[in-house]
Amino acid sequence: MSAAKQTYIKPKRIFLKNDPSFNEKWVQSLIAEDPSILGLGELVLRDKERIQPRAGRLDLLLQDPDTQRRYEVELQLGATDEAHIIRTIEYWDIERKRYPQYDHCAVIVAEDITSRFLNVVSLFNGTIPLIAIQMQALQIGDHTTLVFTTVMDELTRGLVDEDEDAEAAPTDRAYWEQRATKATLAMTDQMLELLREFDPTLNLKYNKFYIGLEKDGQPYNFVAFRPKKSQLNFELKLPKTEENDNLIDNAGLDTLEYAKRWGIYRLRLTKDDIKAKADVLRELSRLAYDRRASL
Repeated sequence: MSAAKQTYIKPKRIFLKNDPSFNEKWVQSLIAEDPSILGLGELVLRDKERIQPRAGRLDLLLQDPDTQRRYEVELQLGATDEAHIIRTIEYWDIERKRYPQYDHCAVIVAEDITSRFLNVVSLFNGTIPLIAIQMQALQIGDHTTLVFTTVMDELTRGLVDEDEDAEAAPTDRAYWEQRATKATLAMTDQMLELLREFDPTLNLKYNKFYIGLEKDGQPYNFVAFRPKKSQLNFELKLPKTEENDNLIDNAGLDTLEYAKRWGIYRLRLTKDDIKAKADVLRELSRLAYDRRASL
């Protein structure tokens, strides 16, 4: 049996700013009804046209229901301009100061995001969590659709800067035995032996605020350890996915909130966890190791 005949219709790009049939309110309503079209995940609408004291109105306030992170979204038809940049950053700053219990991210959405704009905004990225999304309106027959493309993502920070910043100031094992306990340092040693099963060249690297790894004398931080008095906090540099979540949940591991800004899973381990759940810890660590090796 022959395959069904497929019909191709070439889409035509239109610019909403130049078309009187559309306006910013129309786009705003579409995103409010289904925030997932932005491509930032399964976000929910917190507010629309949110009044900012002495600063106008925020187009959209979205929130991640899992991490509670908030996204301050500003829309603009046509090309980005200086006022749009300033307004977006100002609204983000107001919201984060009013609600410091949440993590916040500024989002710029426009039809045309120029290279000049990207060069300017990239200066802020790393200091201000900022995402730039280009919106394209496509006409297909009698229908109009919108395509959103992230052209500048928020700068993802690693476990530490590879050039050894203040947090990564070197120290020694004695410092950590005093700060934590010999028992939780022994748990760190157990985890290192687990990691050495797939890379025998790894060693612990003692820093002021965490214990990292080194390979061939250089930092190699796909995981990090933060020993406490009674448990070991174990961090893995992995994207948050359903598969990774299931591995952790099914094993019954105790988790802290996922650090979305840094792309880190944070687990709270006991001595029994390291022994009874070694297979899952090994699998997660190997995933993080392979990801680091591919960079």
